[in-house]
Amino acid sequence: MHTFTEENYLKTIYHCTLASGSATTNQIAAATNTRAASVTDMLKKLSEKKLINYAKYQGVTLTAEGEKIAIGVIRKHRLWEYFLVEKLDFKWDEVHEVAEELGHISSIELIDRLDKFMGYPKYDPHGDPIPDSNGRFKRQELKPVSGLAVNDTGVVLGVGDHSTAFLQYLEKASLTLGTKLTVIEIIDYDHSVVLQIADKKLNISREVAKNLLVAL
Repeated sequence: MHTFTEENYLKTIYHCTLASGSATTNQIAAATNTRAASVTDMLKKLSEKKLINYAKYQGVTLTAEGEKIAIGVIRKHRLWEYFLVEKLDFKWDEVHEVAEELGHISSIELIDRLDKFMGYPKYDPHGDPIPDSNGRFKRQELKPVSGLAVNDTGVVLGVGDHSTAFLQYLEKASLTLGTKLTVIEIIDYDHSVVLQIADKKLNISREVAKNLLVAL
């Protein structure tokens, strides 16, 4: 068994290593809102348990076992988010904290039955892929709206920012998953983007455009 904190560290390291292949102590500290010294202590514990590859002043990577645990936690978290939204009518900006707690339930049988009950969903309410029972998942080829050109059309299938404030903004702007949009203008001055959504126009900031992910 692994503690709640250990599992969260493994999940954080997994996410940090997706882009560069390894994680630094400072990256992990920022992601967990923890002092670097405390992070170092935890990394030593995880290394002793052979869940990470760690050497001082070098990047941190997960071992095969560490990655298995991290993906397992991610699987549970995203399945619970899907359940909360689809079956209990939570909004997509309300589920993270609840799923964070439920995501550490140790019963694999419960999670597998939950997966089956919901029809084996592939993506959570934020568009992130849900790993299957073997830890496999397919990533969607998504592109930020900020990377589109005028007249490009896409369908919103993910977000780069999972914060409550951002999700609430998208909800109010009717930019939820499945929304079809077309870029009709890019403002030179601040790189904000004007979108056509059905019969209305919407101006979004560069920051929103960077974190709104679409499939073309």
